[in-house]
Amino acid sequence: MKQQEIHKFLVRFFTANSCDILENTGSYLTVQLTIELDKELMNRPFYWHYLEKTGGVPNPMIVTFITNQQNIPDHVKGEVIHFGSPRLHQIFRSTRNLAGYIRLFEDYHPSIGQQVPLRPWLGMNVKISYQCDRKRDVFKSIGLQLINGQMVDNFHDQLLKLPLVRKIPDYSFTLSPLIMPKSGVNRIQNMLRSIILKEDHSWAHDARDRWGKDLQLLEHFYEDIDEKGESYENEKRALQEQYEPKIHISIVNGGIFYLTDQAI
Repeated sequence: MKQQEIHKFLVRFFTANSCDILENTGSYLTVQLTIELDKELMNRPFYWHYLEKTGGVPNPMIVTFITNQQNIPDHVKGEVIHFGSPRLHQIFRSTRNLAGYIRLFEDYHPSIGQQVPLRPWLGMNVKISYQCDRKRDVFKSIGLQLINGQMVDNFHDQLLKLPLVRKIPDYSFTLSPLIMPKSGVNRIQNMLRSIILKEDHSWAHDARDRWGKDLQLLEHFYEDIDEKGESYENEKRALQEQYEPKIHISIVNGGIFYLTDQAI
């Protein structure tokens, strides 16, 4: 996940959660948090507990997140955000907590007297984690039309180009899905699995080679011991947990989006 993508994600996250963006330069972002997000992100339980007890006036924090340290004025102070930073992963978790599922409609304004059909799409943002003694995460956004089964990649980026609202617009009506959302989730997961099966898995073979070398060292260390005991089994199990290749697909969030024929 590149720094530009992280910056765009932060803007979308705070905007979607009704925070005021006070400054946005592309290199840093200054945000007025809402009460809900202050409680969610800033770890001030005693402050909020005191306010609730005393009936004080809440004062949620203003925070600055820096996504490009090389391109900010000297006076700007804030928290540096990159892919490995704990704050970003905290925000990822909050995204799941606060916006695991959403339903939106394309805000399309037809000619007077015209009725516009909106077709249902299932959108899923997923994380594919490739894990061994090293780890790599890949994020994908997949859209599935729930009538004809059309599937598209980079779905979230396409949604960003559309005017979307929470209530169905006037002169629009929704078409009923032929594919149920639960079945759609399974289709997307199966598609991702088929793509993963065709990928180059040399990283997994390399991990098993490293695992084998460390296992040989372990065996050599215990070769003169008749009863290896629990410590040997624990170390052997720890090597398996460290090196064994695994691929995990997790759903970050998703939603149902009702769109016109021309949208995607």
